[in-house]
Amino acid sequence: MEITLLGTGNAFTTEVYNTCFVMKDSNGNFLVDAGGGNTIMRQLKKSGTDWKEVNDIFVTHTHIDHIIGMVWLTRLICQKSRQKEFDGVVRVYGHDEVIKTIYDLAKMLLLEKDFKFVGKSLLLIPVTDRETVKICSHDVTFFDIHSTKTKQFGFTLDGKKLVCCGDEPCNDSIKDLARDAEWLMHEAFCLYSQADIFKPYEKHHSTVKDACELATELNVKNIILYHTEEKNIKNRKELYLEEGRHYFNGNIFVPEDLETISI
Repeated sequence: MEITLLGTGNAFTTEVYNTCFVMKDSNGNFLVDAGGGNTIMRQLKKSGTDWKEVNDIFVTHTHIDHIIGMVWLTRLICQKSRQKEFDGVVRVYGHDEVIKTIYDLAKMLLLEKDFKFVGKSLLLIPVTDRETVKICSHDVTFFDIHSTKTKQFGFTLDGKKLVCCGDEPCNDSIKDLARDAEWLMHEAFCLYSQADIFKPYEKHHSTVKDACELATELNVKNIILYHTEEKNIKNRKELYLEEGRHYFNGNIFVPEDLETISI
């Protein structure tokens, strides 16, 4: 399987897109989050991903930098279905608040003739904590990350092949899911050495040091760091790798937008 990061930035980045990614293998394409705008369509195109071949989407939570891109995808899917230019079905997963928000936005913003395709071409599927769903022939288990800000779910892929913890620090209550994972996806808002500048703890985010110490504690093999600031964007990879290696002996990945990682 390959993971292509369509965006790697936090909510206020402009030089990179907001964090979202697509997972690909011979079984299909699975999109996780959609970022904060219609740039999602450009990023899919640049990544070589045909939107018509994305049949499964998971939205982690209702923050605008994760869900607003779904407004554009919803419009695209429903409009092209009405125009008979798309005859597929897209399944969108999320917890109850996510699903309600996507539905309400579609009802408010789509033309009535396009909205009719919600429930037909676009299926909105609520999932619950620790529920497992078959997506692209893989077992995906969704879980509540117990966010301190807004309800948010992460997921595991095929047991502990890959664990995505969302965009907040890994809560003690979900460490059992991430322990001994082969791949861990974890936010790293900034360098620990620059915490006084970016104030990650006030926003309930992690530093590179925090994420890598967690990876060591949980005995994971590989960690992917994302959802970062952009002030260091030109040398972010080098700086984050340098700090991270002091706290984690496994493989550290700090992807750029549109970079692909094979897992």
